[in-house]
Amino acid sequence: MSETKTIQQSIESIQTSLNQIIETVSGLSEETIRWNPSKEEWSIMQVITHLNEALPYWLGEIDTVVKAPGSQWGRGLQDPARLAAVENTEHQSVEDELKKLSQIKQDVQTKLSVLSADTLAQESPHRNFAKFGNKSVFFIADHFIDEHAAGHYNQIQRNLSKLAK
Repeated sequence: MSETKTIQQSIESIQTSLNQIIETVSGLSEETIRWNPSKEEWSIMQVITHLNEALPYWLGEIDTVVKAPGSQWGRGLQDPARLAAVENTEHQSVEDELKKLSQIKQDVQTKLSVLSADTLAQESPHRNFAKFGNKSVFFIADHFIDEHAAGHYNQIQRNLSKLAK
């Protein structure tokens, strides 16, 4: 486990990123939220629907390795559920997706705050990438939830900066 960061700090960081996303997006027009900067880049709506799929997925992976230490965790970039989350977002309600994102803040608090230091230190192997080696429960939370949410907030900011040009 990281010596410089606690799980409570990760929880707070995740919630800060999600709050920033919700506050930023809540003030935007529907057109801006659905705008794609390029064919290769996601719209803000796609970022939100991705987070609404990905963050619960990673919380579930943490549940799996906590319940069965040593279990394999992870998925590849071509995972069908991951890809489906960013397709056909024109049919999704911005308001509903923001509500889901808000609920994830509570899920993060509920699921991560109860993990002990010993549990957070338990290591398990990634199912697709031997190069990762065994990683701790804390690594999954920190990298795939905390850093993930912060990275997508930054992506939203990049989209907005491109729109302003």
